[in-house]
Amino acid sequence: QVQLVESGGGLVQAGGSLRLSCGASGRIFSDNIMAWYRQAPGKQRELVAAITGGGSISYADAVKGRFTISRDNAKNTVYLQMDRLKPEDTAVYSCSHAGRLGVSWGQGTQVTVSS
Repeated sequence: QVQLVESGGGLVQAGGSLRLSCGASGRIFSDNIMAWYRQAPGKQRELVAAITGGGSISYADAVKGRFTISRDNAKNTVYLQMDRLKPEDTAVYSCSHAGRLGVSWGQGTQVTVSS
């Protein structure tokens, strides 16, 4: 299976930036999809951004123009650069790896944006 470890969360003021990282280890193939999800208190988990092994990218409407997902295949790492953060971006952010062996999840990292 695939193990995922996120880092980079924290507390930031509205308008600030954070960069999340997610390192993957284990049985990783290039034809996978890595993604960032978030879950705010009392809300369902939602997809934030996803990137395929070939570099195709998609974003949730709420983060388009503010967040950037990228990956370094040599390091098996996916990043989420979050700019112009808003209080409504406050959530636990988790990365996922979807590949030949199924879907794996990281433990999540808290992002808190103060107004």
